[in-house]
Amino acid sequence: MKNFFCSDYSRQVGEEIIGSATNYQTYILVECPTPWMTEAFNSKWVPKNLQKLAKEVHRSKQPIRFLLIANDESHKVQETTVLIYHKPEGLSNSYQKQEFKVPNIEKVAEVVEKWLSGEPPDYQIENNINRDILICTHGSYDQCCARYGNPFYFQAKNTISDLQFNHIRIWRSSHFGGHRFAPTAIDLPEARYYGKLDQDSFKSILTKTGDIQFLEKVYRGWGILPPALQVLEREIIFSQGWKWFENKVAGKILQQSLDNNTILAELSFETPAGAFYAYEAKLVKDAVKTQVLKSSCHATQECVVVKYAVASLGLVERRIPSYANSH
Repeated sequence: MKNFFCSDYSRQVGEEIIGSATNYQTYILVECPTPWMTEAFNSKWVPKNLQKLAKEVHRSKQPIRFLLIANDESHKVQETTVLIYHKPEGLSNSYQKQEFKVPNIEKVAEVVEKWLSGEPPDYQIENNINRDILICTHGSYDQCCARYGNPFYFQAKNTISDLQFNHIRIWRSSHFGGHRFAPTAIDLPEARYYGKLDQDSFKSILTKTGDIQFLEKVYRGWGILPPALQVLEREIIFSQGWKWFENKVAGKILQQSLDNNTILAELSFETPAGAFYAYEAKLVKDAVKTQVLKSSCHATQECVVVKYAVASLGLVERRIPSYANSH
């Protein structure tokens, strides 16, 4: 039997990509040289204390995502970069970054434990980097990420240097979901997820220019919002254009039918000028776009991937609801 590539299959059946971003409160990114094992934190360079911490946090069901990251310097440098991206309460358009240069990877667990307990950790640094883009190249987890992620990572590095964007860093990353959309990326601090990327769409994302409709093919959704609301946000992007990216947002599912076929949702936002609005929408299960497919290269069984469509959308001017308030 010839090799099955879930990413090729997803393209062949025309699977819609929106609504596949994962919604975490915190990303903890630890620099660690490759190669990585299938379970990234079992890799040989990851010390036992860090493995243990990552497992404990995972077991505690907190909305925290640990990822390994690396660039071409990672295996040459002594110190370890740790990035913590945390979502503020209330309305926001990005996560807040804290960056640490830790003398070695053995000390990373101590830094993260301090942060998790609310104490200011040592080794924090400031720099002019205002964007970290993660490309999944975790081939031992899913072969599509090696096949499509690796070449994309190299091309993306060249694209960034051609544009002379020295405030943007690009990283290889361990698995963060959606390998069937490889090459797939997270653009931090905004935490927007992309997939099926090529260098043209990547350039538009970097510069926030060009015809916004291309996002239909490559935009997986905004990690700040729950998946069902991601399709609603994309609809708004298409009508508002790139200026939408400047607004601060908070979203909420107001009501969900028992069979999950209908969702009433609200997306509140504040413009840079301080005006406050909300979109109210009805989302319905899209029978045409909902598909049964294999979600990864190793999947032995097919699963139903439910997709939603925006059935109605209204804009109202209003006061800030409690869930969007940070106080």
